Amino acid sequence: MATARLGGFAPQIGFFAFILGSIGFAAFGANRFLSCGADSTITPIFAGGLLLMAAGGTADYQALAVALALMVGVILMLASLFRMGWIANLLSTPVTVGFLAGISVHILASQLPGVLGLPPPKGPMIDRLIELAQQLGTANLYTLAIGLGVFALVAGAEAVSGKIPGALIGLVAATLAVIAAGLEGKGVAVIGNVPATLPMPSLPELYPERWAKLIPLALLIAIVVMVQTAATTRAFPSDPDRPADVDRDFLGAGAGNLLAGLFGAFPVDASPPRTGIVSETGGRSQLSGLFAAAIVLALLAFGAALLSHVPDAALGGVLLFVAVRIIRVRQIVKVYRQSLGEFLLIVATAAAIIVLPIEQGVAVGIGLSLLHGIWSTTRARLVTFEHLPGTTIWWPANPHVPGEQSPGIAVVGLPAPLSFLNAENFCADMLGALRASPKPELLVLEASGILEIDFTAAQGLLRLIGECERQAVTLAVARLESVRAQEACVRFGIYDRLGRDRIFRSVDEAIRSLGGKA
Repeated sequence: MATARLGGFAPQIGFFAFILGSIGFAAFGANRFLSCGADSTITPIFAGGLLLMAAGGTADYQALAVALALMVGVILMLASLFRMGWIANLLSTPVTVGFLAGISVHILASQLPGVLGLPPPKGPMIDRLIELAQQLGTANLYTLAIGLGVFALVAGAEAVSGKIPGALIGLVAATLAVIAAGLEGKGVAVIGNVPATLPMPSLPELYPERWAKLIPLALLIAIVVMVQTAATTRAFPSDPDRPADVDRDFLGAGAGNLLAGLFGAFPVDASPPRTGIVSETGGRSQLSGLFAAAIVLALLAFGAALLSHVPDAALGGVLLFVAVRIIRVRQIVKVYRQSLGEFLLIVATAAAIIVLPIEQGVAVGIGLSLLHGIWSTTRARLVTFEHLPGTTIWWPANPHVPGEQSPGIAVVGLPAPLSFLNAENFCADMLGALRASPKPELLVLEASGILEIDFTAAQGLLRLIGECERQAVTLAVARLESVRAQEACVRFGIYDRLGRDRIFRSVDEAIRSLGGKA
């Protein structure tokens, strides 16, 4: 109910999202614990995007949300079919932390008016926060007490044990307080009538151009769902001794979204908190999720009247706890202490999501994550290897590891895939090794870190082979272990140009075979 409210939907739509997400994932997903349904991470994102196309709470807004769920479902199922689990790695940890911090601010800004009993302000995020601060003196004290009380109850229950249903206890207590004290007459808003009718499958009636406008938002939501689904299934594996089947879990999440769309709900996602509860309380299969869905369905069908006096502020209190919980303070402090550059990445991502429209901010966050990965790859430079005395091991030079050089022999390596991103620096560093004084007679490239070689890098490597021949320097490659890199060497003619007799399984083998003269 709280997540439905966050997205601007009627409470029962949140029930439908949970029921249908649970059924879809149980039928097609792999993880035995994962709970799929309404989720507070993606809801502010797609709600922000949909509000740019239709007014919140209207039939048009609902139709767009349904269409979005269907499109996200199709994208996730295609991602599963083509085994695109690697997409889950698009967001680095700092960007994910910043992303959650920014989402947290959006949740706080959207729920504080309901908790304070104030009309929701309009405009950009900063202006809304300023307006709320200016109106604090006119807050409804009953509403505020309910919201903060539920928040405290949920937080206290979480601190004692994740098995305690703090949100449920808080909603029940708040509802009883509203009824007993007649708080509806004192300005406390309640949910009101919740229809007990169940939806029938149907497709939204939208013009083709409106479907087309949803494509960017659908891709964005699908990526976030993939990232969160992969993180959840890896955090709560069905079998600790086997790797998580991320691609099949994408299929389950996709089926959940398709069902949600067909029955008039909004996009659904894996829920880390609910999944953790299933795991901690002894759930061993998806039957636990299906049983929970059956309980919700029964409540909707036979007990909807019980929900009419639930105060809006109580749902706001639950969401305030969600907002505070998803801010990973310890991780932010740890990143700040260990990597200032990546801490700035957290700040930049959070700022983009807070200041920009939320879906644009998430896109910026994904872009920053990709740029960070590209930047890290371009920074990879050639490292010098030294021989560890008394062994056959050659190891990257390190002041804490005693090593030695052999006269006339240079051993170097690149701890990264060799691609157009770093090919120029690699070639420059290799030429620098050739110009060293004294000039080496044998140059060994320790290639264990080279997982891939693209066309641009291959052309540079071929030129280096020719330069070594002109300077009468013997070039050898050792420990090229990656199958993809080996295939690239065959495809681009590197083996033919260098000679198979210059490829070795270890640096020591290369030196024993070619370094005698040196």
